[in-house]
Amino acid sequence: MLRRLYDWVLSWAQRPGGVIALFFFSLCEASFFPIPPDVLLIALAVGAPKKSFWFAAVCSVGSVIGACIGYMIGWQFMDLVGNGIITFYGLESKVEYIAALYQKWDAWAVSMAGFTPLPYKLFTISAGAFGVSFPIFVVASVFSRTLRFALVGGLIYLFGPSIQKFIDRYFNILAIIFFILLIGGFFLIKYLL
Repeated sequence: MLRRLYDWVLSWAQRPGGVIALFFFSLCEASFFPIPPDVLLIALAVGAPKKSFWFAAVCSVGSVIGACIGYMIGWQFMDLVGNGIITFYGLESKVEYIAALYQKWDAWAVSMAGFTPLPYKLFTISAGAFGVSFPIFVVASVFSRTLRFALVGGLIYLFGPSIQKFIDRYFNILAIIFFILLIGGFFLIKYLL
């Protein structure tokens, strides 16, 4: 079933409403949908590399709005909806771990989840449930999701369709390396200044 859903999302790259679908899937993925928007973002960007950054921006805006919806689910509707979403994805055992991450790292936990292949919906719903500061949550979401999708769009803009297989194969590793370098850069600046 998941493969059919993946193929259906991908099919939107060949339709006139592909950009609207990209926004919609990005919004839904951040709060409940299983397929990451990168699938459609890559397909659209490969089809029109000069519009890669536009597609990345659409994806980012949809994802941040979806993250806010996920936050609201956790904040106001955890018992009614949030627990059901977490159970559906089999992530119940991760909730306490996420709580510990929020207590220790706050916005960094949101940024890490927003940029890496971790299930972002778990972090958005949990952020609301655990009372993470909403302004900090939004800033961290904007920062991480924009970086993530701009990286994909930028690679396709620079290298064209030939980079698609590389991104598909190594995206998780690339995202983790980039995030480690990013955090390392902040620590380096903090200790050098």
